[in-house]
Amino acid sequence: QVQLVESGGGLVQPGGSLRLSCAASGSIFSINAVAWYRQAPGKQRELVAVITSGVSTNYADSVKGRFTISRDNAKNTVYLQMNSLKSEDTAVYYCNADIRTSSGGPHYKYWGQGTQVTVSS
Repeated sequence: QVQLVESGGGLVQPGGSLRLSCAASGSIFSINAVAWYRQAPGKQRELVAVITSGVSTNYADSVKGRFTISRDNAKNTVYLQMNSLKSEDTAVYYCNADIRTSSGGPHYKYWGQGTQVTVSS
């Protein structure tokens, strides 16, 4: 009933930029906090950035000052602007959204399928 679709990944040189998008669709009443995670080969999935419904944000120390998370509630979309990319940013990036599908109903966390980001010269 609810789908999250990430896009915007790709191959970029060190120092370059990418903007990831996470679009939610389906039976959505409200979207609460949305987070970006990443998982590099052989490593655990880690939290990169989170944005609340009140537009407060928080970032992993490793991306502070380089990444910016934002949301467009009219489009049910969250973005991750990634600047000054480094090779260690290479990973599959996933979005995770806390979504309520009806007024007064429960809320659940949904995951997207992931988008590959590769930073290499």
